[in-house]
Amino acid sequence: MMILGGLQVGGGISSENCLSYIEEGASHVIVTSHVFNNGKLDLERLKDLVKIVGKQRLILDVSCREKDGRRYAIVTDRWQKFSDVLLDEKSLEFLGGFADEFLVHGVDVEGKKLGIDEELVALLGNYSPIPVTYAGGVTVMEDVERIKEAGKGRVYVTVGSALDIFGGNLPYKDVVAWHHQQQELFSTPLKTPI
Repeated sequence: MMILGGLQVGGGISSENCLSYIEEGASHVIVTSHVFNNGKLDLERLKDLVKIVGKQRLILDVSCREKDGRRYAIVTDRWQKFSDVLLDEKSLEFLGGFADEFLVHGVDVEGKKLGIDEELVALLGNYSPIPVTYAGGVTVMEDVERIKEAGKGRVYVTVGSALDIFGGNLPYKDVVAWHHQQQELFSTPLKTPI
C-alpha cells in the first residue's frame, strides 16, 4: 500500500526499522534519540540513517530546553536528558546537511499554554538552513502571528493541546482559516511558512 502525501512517522525510529516505515508509505521518518548515545551526537548512526532512507526522507527532531541561561541544548529520551549539542547557528548548519527538515519542540513551554519561546523561534528563523517546524506554547492566534514575525516567515508551526478539539481554548476553525489565508498570500500548496 502506498500513501501519497506527507505521512511522517516518529517515535522509536532507528536504523533497524526506519526503512520499513518508508516502504509502508511514510514520506519521512522523525528521529531524535537514536542519533544520540550517552548525550553525544552519534555521527555514525546519523550517517547510517541517511544511507538507509536518504536525506530527503529524514526529519531530525532537535527539540531543546534552556540550559545555562538562554542557551538551548537538544534533549533526548522523552526530553529528560540533555545532550552536549547546543542548538545554534553552527549545529543547525551542520545537522541540516543530514536532513530534509527539523522538528523543534520548545520543551520549556510545550503543553503549558503560556505562550511561545520567541527567542527560540527567532534562532530558528535566522539560522535554520532547511525547513523547520516549531511546536510549543501556542495558546492564542497572536502566538501564531508572533511565530511568523519572530521566525521571519521561515518557521512552520504545529499546534496541539491549545486547540478546542483537544480541550484547549484556541478554535480549530480559526487556525484553519488563518492557514488558508496564508496559503493564498504565499501560494504554497501543502505547507504554509509563518
